[in-house]
Amino acid sequence: MSIIAIVCVLAGAGACGSDSKKGAQAINVFAAASLTEAFNDAKSPLAAERPPLAPTYNFAGSSALVQQITQGAPADVFASADEKNMQALVDANLVEAPKTFVRNKLQIAVAPDNPKKIRSLRDLERAGVILVLADKAVPAGNYALQAFEKAGLPAPRPKSLELDVKAALAKVVSGDADAAVVYVTDVKAAGAQVQGVDIPDAQNVIATYPIAVMKATKHRAAAQEFVDDMASGAGQAVLQARGFLAPG
Repeated sequence: MSIIAIVCVLAGAGACGSDSKKGAQAINVFAAASLTEAFNDAKSPLAAERPPLAPTYNFAGSSALVQQITQGAPADVFASADEKNMQALVDANLVEAPKTFVRNKLQIAVAPDNPKKIRSLRDLERAGVILVLADKAVPAGNYALQAFEKAGLPAPRPKSLELDVKAALAKVVSGDADAAVVYVTDVKAAGAQVQGVDIPDAQNVIATYPIAVMKATKHRAAAQEFVDDMASGAGQAVLQARGFLAPG
């Protein structure tokens, strides 16, 4: 099976075809895992537009999405959780000029009621505290390492390195880990399943999220409309309701 066929199967039956809603403009949006809830929330306002937009999403770690795209996966839009992975596609001449559409901050996710009494990044290095992080190739993992460095702490020693930020958070939800460094938006999305421990601004990292239309898209107008909506249209209200910060 080709990489294109695999991505179509993973993303859903309609990922590489037209949308069943009459008149809807179907596009494939490859987006960082941390955007899952916000982008799904945006489906309703996008469907209410005239003509309506009908995005099919492929959520994963930004680095994994770049690999899929460079191997030929059919994306119309790419939304990254960092500038580094977007720059890889800029350098490969695969995307139009990207624009920053939201920002994010880090937070420590712990079990409800914080049984290990974790108050800071330093506490994550205590004996008996099971920490998980996203892999350093993933934006959330790289940002976490930067936060430890800014705090003047040695490199963390996580029990595992996960493929994306949602997988790291899931370890805390399941009880397989005591803590994970994720985004504020991930903690908010998890609701009562986890509790957030703030990281001081002096140690925190502002995550910058760029979005771009793919140069090879066959649905350029719809792809550009999606990008515009996320950057300055109805999508901004949805993103900020989920805890994302305005682009600047």
